[in-house]
Amino acid sequence: MPLQNRVDPFGEIHPDPARGMFTGNRGILHDPATKTLLNKRWATKAWITCALHFKDARRVPMGRNRPGGLTGWTELFFLDEVTALAAGHRPCFYCRRERAKAYSAAYAHAFGADDPKVGEIDAKLHAERLASGGKAIEVDRHGLSLLPDGAMVSDGEADYAIHRGRALRWSFAGYSQGLGFDDFGTREMCVVTPATTLAVLRQGFEPEWHPSAARA
Repeated sequence: MPLQNRVDPFGEIHPDPARGMFTGNRGILHDPATKTLLNKRWATKAWITCALHFKDARRVPMGRNRPGGLTGWTELFFLDEVTALAAGHRPCFYCRRERAKAYSAAYAHAFGADDPKVGEIDAKLHAERLASGGKAIEVDRHGLSLLPDGAMVSDGEADYAIHRGRALRWSFAGYSQGLGFDDFGTREMCVVTPATTLAVLRQGFEPEWHPSAARA
């Protein structure tokens, strides 16, 4: 049985065997004795996206990964950076420093901030994340064309990522079934990606995609 540590675009955490391209965390959310989640889904406003491999670090998922056998942060896994951004995570300044600096620079341009502090960014994201009580923005097929590449939407039955003028259907295993925007007809959709990250994407920040996006 897979551990409950795979994150969907809404920021919800599921058991699923697909691991994906990135890990990340929101603090300590698990009981290492049972390797199950606690009732809470975040312990900090700093939701970050981390590299799967960094230096010689070795961790046991949902284990005791701090010195002295103490519980460490809960490892969460994402299909790709597009998924992580939709869920409300941002790049980690420790293991993905250049990506984090690029995100921060795009944020600075988007919001006219000379030297944005990470706490400021996290506070804005936390107010917008659907998993922490943020409100979804509704769009129709015409609104899809106004979204930047890397934005994610949902029609209530499936989730999609905007990629080069098409909507790619998302799953934990990858992308499939690229649709033209007119294929959605009159369906109403909600934008899943937080507004702050949408602004960052519009400033040219390019998220890392799962290889299946190119095939779809």
